[in-house]
Amino acid sequence: PPPPPLSAQPNRLPDGGRVLRGTALTMRFDKKSIAALQGDTLASAMLANNITLAARSFKYHRPRGIFSAGPEEPGALVQLHAHSRAAPNTPATMIPARDGLQAHSQNRFPALQFDFAAANQLLAPFISAGFYYKTFIGRGHSTKFWMFCEKFIRKAAGIGKTPDSPDPDSYDKVNAFCDALIIGGGIAGLCAATAAARIGARVVVAEQHPDLGGALRSNPANGETDHLLQSLRDELQNAPNAKLLTRTTVFGAYDSGVFGLLQHLENNDLSANANAPRMRFYLLRAKSAVLAAGAIERPPMFGGNDLPGVMLCESVRTYANHFAVLPARDAVVFANNNRAYAAAADLSAAGANVQLIDARKNPPAEVLSIAEQSNFEVRAGRAVLQAVGFGKLRAVRVGKIDNGLVGGPLEKIPCGLLAVSAGWSPTIHLWSQQNGAPVYNKQHAAFFADESRSANLIPAGLCAGFSDLRACAESGFAAGKKAASVAGVKGRGGKLPRIPSSPADELEGFAPPLLVADNWGDPRGKAFVDLQNDATVDDARQAKAEGYESPEHLKRYTTIGMGTDQGKTANDNALFVLADGDAHGWGALSPPTFRPPFVAAELGALAGPAVGRRFRPFRLSPMHSGHVECGAKMIDAGLWLRPRYYPRPGESLAEASAREAAHAREHAGIVDVSTLGKIAVQGPDAAEFLNRVYANRWDNLKVGRARYGAMLREDGFVFDDGVTARLAEDDFFMTTTTANAGAVLSHLEKLLQTRWTDLRAQVFSVSDEWAAVAVAGPRSRAWLSAAVGDSADLSDSGLPHMGFVWAETAGIRVRIQRVSFSGERAYEVYARADFGLALWRALLAAGRAEEIGGIAYGTEALGVLRIEKGHPAGAELDGRTTLRDLRLERMAKKEGGFVGAVLRRRTALEDASRPMLVGLRAENPHAEIRAGSLLHSAGGRLRGGGEGWISSAAWSPAAGGFIALGFLADGASREGETVLCANPLENMSVRAQVSAPCFVDPEGARMRG
Repeated sequence: PPPPPLSAQPNRLPDGGRVLRGTALTMRFDKKSIAALQGDTLASAMLANNITLAARSFKYHRPRGIFSAGPEEPGALVQLHAHSRAAPNTPATMIPARDGLQAHSQNRFPALQFDFAAANQLLAPFISAGFYYKTFIGRGHSTKFWMFCEKFIRKAAGIGKTPDSPDPDSYDKVNAFCDALIIGGGIAGLCAATAAARIGARVVVAEQHPDLGGALRSNPANGETDHLLQSLRDELQNAPNAKLLTRTTVFGAYDSGVFGLLQHLENNDLSANANAPRMRFYLLRAKSAVLAAGAIERPPMFGGNDLPGVMLCESVRTYANHFAVLPARDAVVFANNNRAYAAAADLSAAGANVQLIDARKNPPAEVLSIAEQSNFEVRAGRAVLQAVGFGKLRAVRVGKIDNGLVGGPLEKIPCGLLAVSAGWSPTIHLWSQQNGAPVYNKQHAAFFADESRSANLIPAGLCAGFSDLRACAESGFAAGKKAASVAGVKGRGGKLPRIPSSPADELEGFAPPLLVADNWGDPRGKAFVDLQNDATVDDARQAKAEGYESPEHLKRYTTIGMGTDQGKTANDNALFVLADGDAHGWGALSPPTFRPPFVAAELGALAGPAVGRRFRPFRLSPMHSGHVECGAKMIDAGLWLRPRYYPRPGESLAEASAREAAHAREHAGIVDVSTLGKIAVQGPDAAEFLNRVYANRWDNLKVGRARYGAMLREDGFVFDDGVTARLAEDDFFMTTTTANAGAVLSHLEKLLQTRWTDLRAQVFSVSDEWAAVAVAGPRSRAWLSAAVGDSADLSDSGLPHMGFVWAETAGIRVRIQRVSFSGERAYEVYARADFGLALWRALLAAGRAEEIGGIAYGTEALGVLRIEKGHPAGAELDGRTTLRDLRLERMAKKEGGFVGAVLRRRTALEDASRPMLVGLRAENPHAEIRAGSLLHSAGGRLRGGGEGWISSAAWSPAAGGFIALGFLADGASREGETVLCANPLENMSVRAQVSAPCFVDPEGARMRG
């Protein structure tokens, strides 16, 4: 359908407001087109178009309308977009209007106006507080029935629909720093920012709305306060040390001055620029902060206080003065404080017929004069007992207050709008996140931040109990100076800007909560404490009667305060009900703990760009493009991206890895091992240093030779292993496992800097300086000979096992080290990283000769080869194994100390029953053994963790079946025994025979031949 014209907005005022009347927008809510203006929110546009029904409540599916104008909105939660971009449970009050925006109502079937689940209201007596706890505790035969019910309950849980595919939008993430973070862009926040910026502090101002001004957004447009805001905004925008962030919510306050900020970016039109980030997450570290987040208005509790048409007083002022929207022409204002008179005056000025119901018997003369000037009626000593209507507000029933009870003859007043206010609750959530429970202030009947408990988070404005405009500005200005001083910035902040005087801005709004009761036990509809979670006054009373008198217990038993709004309009009212409506005694209770996030934060925004391949940093070896040329399938290996296998057409991972492993064992293959950690150990005492670091001896290693070493932690467990070559008398080239490269370097540096400061040795990483390729197989020597020609002698005498020589191939100087990880004759070829790709291509070219038939193989085949040979790797070096466990104890030198030498001899670590490395061969060669399976004695009962576990497993072409490495209690004496490899998670079990860890050439003839 064509968009409705602006004239179709029956509730839009003909003039006023801060919206741009020259810019018309069209949005959709469900199937209805909505006309809007630039500067509207979805909520203000719905009200302008006389759309009063916005959602259905969580439990009872009662009608919910727009209740507020900010993030405290408990009822008007909508679903934005659909499918992968779905954003459920979004307050309509915080959604800026934009052309083409689509929103949908939630929690209804088949339609918002006619919802079958509204019948839940008939079940209300049976599903009150604690219903789930009491009902779904199955006993005996009933357990299966309630388990059956569970899946239906889970389907009914929640409100909106989560996205059904990956989020296509992009997000930004920034690490930021400042001297003073100003939380809130109202008058107190802007004055604080101005003072701190003038002194010279680096200032960040975060305001959750698109416009600055805070509570002043509720004032009529183009007045003196607007000019004040504009002058403060201009000064801060022109200050080089100040940054203004609008549409930015500080959602979390953490230790050491760390804050989480979430900014909705202005360019939010997904169709205009799909690559533009939708949100930006700031992880901000501030030396000090000013909490100028204002206060949240409390609703009174009376029958039907959730009907669409019941709204908070200050929100009604915002819609009338900021958005130029008058929700209804007949209005009733019900309150117990002076501030509500400003709302009544503004409604009257906008053309509404207004009656004000004041719960106080004797309102002050100053507010009665406002009523007289604005021509609205005041009825004191009365209260609204019930909001009347079906689907939306039609009228209210009002009675006289007598000794705290409402009774007598009730008067029914027709109206389409009921603006309510029962005082204000300071927005101290962020302070509470850092410092715990707030303190009660009897004068203001509200909970405030205790400034003495936090030197770095300074409350100001309404947060600190100042209600009139000048006092808020002065408190903010003083807080800004203090914040700069705390941050270590000294100076003078100049003078406070001139603050205009306005009667509306001087009205006190703090007052105790308001619970309306009558002589008949409140039979006139449900009085809600938490509008989002459908928790009523009766629920809270019932919880107290059943012993849940602690606010924390009440919260969990009734779900009050557990919604997306975290009880912003409910928590204080819940305490008041717990105190039986005692206006003086309820402050003895403490609000539930506030936790981040202050508002719902999208997970995509918190992740920022760190999704998919950007989830964590990854590194590419110098040969990476060469692997891509060969058709490699890559895999994450720690921080590296390594070739997993090189499939032929139609080949699976299992088939390709088995073929590659068999070819390398029968012929020859090359694999990229550039990811190994490489550390240079140099100095006159380098050999002595290695003697102390490794369990085996190094001072007798000759230049030109290499040796395998095992390194222990101080507690005696194996830390790492690798091969180290002696390049010169005082120069060693150490290799480590890929995963432990950084950890080993840190370990070595710590030892030199703290333990053995007298040793003349130094270590530094050369991992990025060298590329490395391993060439393995019976034809590996022929392959390398073809590549290096006569530049090096590769005979057994010229290059013995664990020796190295220098050579040249394709003009590249390389070091060839004869080391085997596969059990075959094998070599490692090192070249400068810049020549890594050229080395890879040169070796591949040399291996294509028919008599060589060399291929490239990946990490999967590399794992198969090392399991066949029984070499321990990362899965076996998991920090829980000793040299004895790995059958490497004979490596440890008999004389001379080394790290871990003493503690490895602990009795428990030498216990014969400790699991020891063994090999396992499946009795049925085609029965798959899974890593992680538990080992049990065959024929015995499967108990607990068994007698060991499997660390690595693979299909072995050489063994003709599945094999594995694992740890079995007293494994050395159990070779030949049959055990059961049980995987309870996948309900699998395989019988296997225990053997020595080495499955191929245990004598080592192939490696040395």
